[in-house]
Amino acid sequence: MKIEQLYTGCLAQGAYYIESNGEAAIIDPLREVQSYIDLANSRNAKIKYIFETHFHADFVSGHVTLADKTGATIVYGPNAKTGFEAKIAVDGESFKLGDVEIIALHTPGHTMESTTYLLRDADGKDTAIFSGDTLFLGDVGRPDLAQKAASMTQDELAGILFDSLREKIMPLADDVTVYPGHGAGSACGKNMMKETVDTLGNQKNMNYALRADMTKAEFVKEVTDGLLPPPPYFPLNVKMNKEGYQSIDDVLSKGLTEMTPETFEVAANSTGAIILDVRHEAEFVKGFIPQSTFIGLDGNFAPWVGALIKDVTQPILLVAPEGREEEAITRLARVGFDNTLGYLKGGIAAWKEAGKELDNITSIPATQFAEVMKQGSPTIVDVRKPGEFQSEHVLDAANIALDTINEHMAEVPKEGDFYVYCAGGYRSVITSSILKSRGYHNMIDVAGGFEAIREADIAVSNYVCPSTIK
Repeated sequence: MKIEQLYTGCLAQGAYYIESNGEAAIIDPLREVQSYIDLANSRNAKIKYIFETHFHADFVSGHVTLADKTGATIVYGPNAKTGFEAKIAVDGESFKLGDVEIIALHTPGHTMESTTYLLRDADGKDTAIFSGDTLFLGDVGRPDLAQKAASMTQDELAGILFDSLREKIMPLADDVTVYPGHGAGSACGKNMMKETVDTLGNQKNMNYALRADMTKAEFVKEVTDGLLPPPPYFPLNVKMNKEGYQSIDDVLSKGLTEMTPETFEVAANSTGAIILDVRHEAEFVKGFIPQSTFIGLDGNFAPWVGALIKDVTQPILLVAPEGREEEAITRLARVGFDNTLGYLKGGIAAWKEAGKELDNITSIPATQFAEVMKQGSPTIVDVRKPGEFQSEHVLDAANIALDTINEHMAEVPKEGDFYVYCAGGYRSVITSSILKSRGYHNMIDVAGGFEAIREADIAVSNYVCPSTIK
């Protein structure tokens, strides 16, 4: 028997490959599926099943494409209704895979179709659970997402999750390995560990949601406390996962259309496309195509695209570092953004050589910002999350979190220069690019963000431990 975790850091997502005696199963595959096929082929195994733990909201699964390419059966748990052929398991149903078996344990609460898959080895011993978004390491799945039953409140779903954990998962042996759907950084939970594999026994000891003496009322209160609003693209990803989607091969074929500066400019003016520049922030601020939105590949790329662009059908024109165009299109498709029309061949250098107009963002080092602070009381905007801001911030700064910028444009200073910072310089440049595209030209980026500010002898608020912030 072979178990392999295939972890994708930018989505904090774990897919899984299980193999026994020439048969393989994939759990929660990503959109691009060739790596799973190649892995099975390299081991002379045939992919028999594709197990889905639930209808994912934060990414588009590869289940439909993988089934089309391999003939494998897609399996969902009870209550799932799909727009494509799938096996809807009943609670406790067993699936034979070589010499082992995989049992579907219906564990609703995160969503009503959520299912945990229990792996039993050839001797019938419970070996591992693949818990999806039901049980994370250090946390459990949030019960408030858009795909919940319309007639149910988040408190009701949390109560159902409490029962699922205690009736289906906690009775399992302590030595069972837990393979979760996500790790730290995912918006599907709020308190996940950075580790991606653990024993159930350790989780029973340290995961707040698995306390043996916890009442249902206590669980509901703790699991729903402090939840931030889910990103707006989540329900659109759920829809794609339920109903199906076009092949990523077709998405890549269209997105990899090469455009000269002239054809790129025509497309930008005629299609309503967003110009998405995915270079490093330090390169973007020096010069970019006017009206571009910056979201760099080397940051938390796909989740920020989903949070800020929102509409997965939005046409996109791409400006990327040479050789990274396919990576950008693939990562967009992972979160449902399938409408990349093409990319600027030769990148920003080709645009310059063609004599086309460039814009830029004023960006200063933290040491220069420190001099500005000594000379007066400038207007300052901190675009980190509220918890980061409350923990520690530049004195007199206002907080407008990047993920809410579209709803809080009225709070952005319209007159006079103002200074923008985040944690490390990535989010402040995203913010500045969005503001530039909306007609604001009075922002000044503080390069390096709060990390650099802390080292530049700039007055900041007293530190508050994030764990104490509600």
